Amino acid sequence: MIKNIFLATLTLTLFTGCIFGDADKAEWTSYIYPDKANTKRSLISPAKFPTLEICREVSLGVLKEKDLEKNGTYKCGKNCSYHEGMKLDICEEMKK
Repeated sequence: MIKNIFLATLTLTLFTGCIFGDADKAEWTSYIYPDKANTKRSLISPAKFPTLEICREVSLGVLKEKDLEKNGTYKCGKNCSYHEGMKLDICEEMKK
């Protein structure tokens, strides 16, 4: 009886881990806007970042490197993918 309960618990844990294991996995993409007033034009980072904090640090570093701290801005997009029909990137959420 205890063996059956243990096996059932172990099986359930494995299946929920396999199904929901990637639910918290996020990739962040940096969008750098050289002109705050024109957010239609952006420089998209070719790299994906594992955390929002790293995305923010890299984005601020790029703004400083390109001397755009006053005129430019950035946003980090979570789990972005290119939508062929709309010809733009779609993200689950955008944060600064």
